[in-house]
Amino acid sequence: MVSSLRMQLADSSDAMAVPAFEPSQKRGARHSRAHVDCSHGFTLIEILVVVVILAVMAAAVSIALSGAGGERQAEREAERLQALIGYACEHAEIGGRPVGLSFVPGGFLFSQRNGETWKTFDQGELRMRDWPGNLRAELSRDGRRIEIPPQPPEIPPIVCFASGELTPFRLELSVPDLALRWRLDGAIDGSVQRERRDVSR
Repeated sequence: MVSSLRMQLADSSDAMAVPAFEPSQKRGARHSRAHVDCSHGFTLIEILVVVVILAVMAAAVSIALSGAGGERQAEREAERLQALIGYACEHAEIGGRPVGLSFVPGGFLFSQRNGETWKTFDQGELRMRDWPGNLRAELSRDGRRIEIPPQPPEIPPIVCFASGELTPFRLELSVPDLALRWRLDGAIDGSVQRERRDVSR
C-alpha cells in the first residue's frame, strides 16, 4: 500500500512538472518566431531607396502637371483676348467711336477715344485685366516688335475703328521654359486669327 501511494505521488509530481515547463517552451517558440519575423523586415537603406524613388516620381509628375497647366493657361488667355478684341470692335462700330487696346507688363486694357484723349474702361467686359501667373506677351506690327511700356501709352498701339477696320498686329503669348506659344494675328478687316505654335521645331 505504501509503494502504491509512492507511485501515485510520483505520477502526480510528474503531471505537475509538465505544465511548469510548457509555458517556458511556448515562450521560447514565440521568441524564435519573432526573431525570424524581424530578420525578414526592411533595412534602413531599403527604406531610404524607396523614399528617394517616390520623391523623384513626385517631382516628375509635378513638373509635367505644371507644364500642362502653363500651356492650358496660355491657350485660355489667347481665346479670351481674341473674343474681347472682337467685342471691342463691335463696340466701336455701334458706338461710332474708336476703341483702343494697350498692353502693360502685367496685362492689358481697353480705352475709348473721347475727343483728343483716350478714356480707359474701368468696368464691364473691356475693363483692365491682368495676365495670370508668369504669362508673357510680345507685340509686333508690320514685322517690327513694339516694346510694352511700364505705363499705358497715351495712344493705343491697336485700334478698332468705327468703320470696322482694325490695326494689323501680331501678338504672341508664351510661358517661360515652354516651347508652346499662342499667336493672335489681327487683320485690317477686323478679323483676329488664333494659331498654336511650337517654337522647338
